Amino acid sequence: MLHYIGKRLLQLIPVLLGMTFVVFMIIRAIPGDPAQVILGQLASKEAIEALRFKLGLDNPWYVQYFDYLAALLKGDLGESMRTVQPVSEEIWPYLAATFELALFAIIIAVIIGVNAGIISAWFQNSWFDYFAMIIALIGVSMPIFWLGLMEQWFFGIELQWFPTSGREEVRNPVSAVTNLYVLDTILNGRFDQLAQVLKHLVLPGIALATIPMAIIARMTRSSMLEVMRADYVRTARAKGQKMFWVVYKHALKNAIIPVLTVIGLQTGMLLGGAILTETIFSWPGIGRYIYEAIQFRDYPVIQSGILIVAFIFVMINLIVDILYGLIDPRIKYD
Repeated sequence: MLHYIGKRLLQLIPVLLGMTFVVFMIIRAIPGDPAQVILGQLASKEAIEALRFKLGLDNPWYVQYFDYLAALLKGDLGESMRTVQPVSEEIWPYLAATFELALFAIIIAVIIGVNAGIISAWFQNSWFDYFAMIIALIGVSMPIFWLGLMEQWFFGIELQWFPTSGREEVRNPVSAVTNLYVLDTILNGRFDQLAQVLKHLVLPGIALATIPMAIIARMTRSSMLEVMRADYVRTARAKGQKMFWVVYKHALKNAIIPVLTVIGLQTGMLLGGAILTETIFSWPGIGRYIYEAIQFRDYPVIQSGILIVAFIFVMINLIVDILYGLIDPRIKYD
């Protein structure tokens, strides 16, 4: 297992190098001059040229790329062109906000999606099966921005159950320790703030969880139906074991591998694809951070943000592969 993990980590090197090059070239293809955007339309040509020289934008693209790569190998993500702050210090609060939202969303998606798929397979062709699969189809097809707006209108404005924007109460801000507000409120012993932080998570979390929830439910149902027809399941039922234990102890353990693959992929996609949800709910996450950087042609922020998200996505896939061997002893990597 350790040999396999080491091999996969070594394989990350060319993947991340290729990612840095592709992102670097695509960003340079974006129309607009960062110096012009930073200084404004009324800036003089001399001022623009001076800023281009200061930022190194007057160098050939390959010189800029190797300078960026050399700094990256030293752990330096560069400085934001817009705020002149180190990206490594500036990006973490935004990344923590997205991580907290994505984790909340995937927990909802897994709990509801897996159990809905199991019950649908257990009671195949029942009213619950048809109802759950119709809801899953609607969940996959429903635009996130429309669902988010409807949640804000109904639960936030009409019923006033949940806040419609932000991560915290403006008049009662959280004292950040890790920038994971749920964890920070627990560490600070502020359980009144914890309730508020969880309320802020509900609407964007549900909106973000809808599509993964539907996909997980459909995959779980399909995988469970295949396993439920296996001989060992019929044998367990013939021995008089209760259906609950047959499903959750025997069938689920053997059906979980493809479901786990989907969960891993969806978790990675949530981290990189939460920009619509973050925009609608004014959530200060990595998606909005990169989007704003694109508007200002802030190259170091865009490159670092995409690279970090890509790295997390690859690491999630590695963790899922490792879990395969822990769940199913038949899978050996050595």
